[in-house]
Amino acid sequence: MRNLSMAAAINEALREEMRRDPHVILIGEDVGAFGGAFQVTKGLLDEFGAERVRDTPISEAAIIGCAVGAALMGWRPVAEIQYSDFVTCGFDQIANQAAKIRLMSGGQASVPMVLRLPIGARHHGAHHDQSPEAYFMHTPGLKVVIPSTATDAKGLLKAAIRDDNPVVFCEHKVLYGTRSVGGRGLATEKAAETRTQTEAPLEPRMPAEDTLIPLGVADVKRRGDDVTIVATALMASRALEAAARLEAQGVSVEVVDPRTLVPLDKDSILKSVMKTNRALVVTEETRTASCGAEIAAIISEEAFDYLDAPVMRLGMMDAPIPFPPAVQQAMMPSVPDIVAAVHQLVARIL
Repeated sequence: MRNLSMAAAINEALREEMRRDPHVILIGEDVGAFGGAFQVTKGLLDEFGAERVRDTPISEAAIIGCAVGAALMGWRPVAEIQYSDFVTCGFDQIANQAAKIRLMSGGQASVPMVLRLPIGARHHGAHHDQSPEAYFMHTPGLKVVIPSTATDAKGLLKAAIRDDNPVVFCEHKVLYGTRSVGGRGLATEKAAETRTQTEAPLEPRMPAEDTLIPLGVADVKRRGDDVTIVATALMASRALEAAARLEAQGVSVEVVDPRTLVPLDKDSILKSVMKTNRALVVTEETRTASCGAEIAAIISEEAFDYLDAPVMRLGMMDAPIPFPPAVQQAMMPSVPDIVAAVHQLVARIL
């Protein structure tokens, strides 16, 4: 059992899969000698060479299009987009090509590619801090993964690389420094360096063995009886911190991390809500037409008879993300926001 940051865990997953399968290749801007914008691919060029770790021009359309073509030819490409905001430049390649080829070919062709997207707000402004995962949850044919811990990131990425479908793998930038420590983790704003923040989940130590986490299986990060919080990525960390505060106030909170949005583990979410009878969904994306909205709709439709209060949602304000850190933080769900929302749920009755 070892202590790895999320960035190091992703790096290890890539390294292990490239050693296991010579068809796994990496492509993206600066993924080679520079090691990627967040140093996630550092050292892989030295081991696997430029034939399998390929730097690309600054063109997201080219990166994704190359990955689609390579996947169709029998490779298993892992393509990195430096910031998820720029994935829209290659949206046709992923939404109209990668997502549809397997179905339109009647299963005769598959696109086993992974698209790694650093998501989330980190004080870089409107063009570098978005959380666009809802675009892909809305697109049939794609699988969507969104881990909140280092252990989950490694196991899910290994499973994603071995999957025969295109997988969008969302990695929150603030969580790149989250470590698997067997106690309260430590999240930094960059992998292995820069200033720290105290928002990280409780997480077991990183398994040394080749452990895969199946796509489509949620994880109950904390057990509770009074309220269910469904939260993703950084918001799962904040939900856990809020749950700890609420426990001291006599409120027992269960925190469910979906880990994958497609396929979505509805059964685990509904089972939790049917036990606690109250649900709060917390995501960092803008609220309108969000993944959180879809999860809230599922709970309302399929667990309505169990609800003692309306389903609540917290998310980013429906506005471009500003550059000033203080304004940015004010737009995002905070731990006090989550605590206040839970108190509202406990007080309300249908």
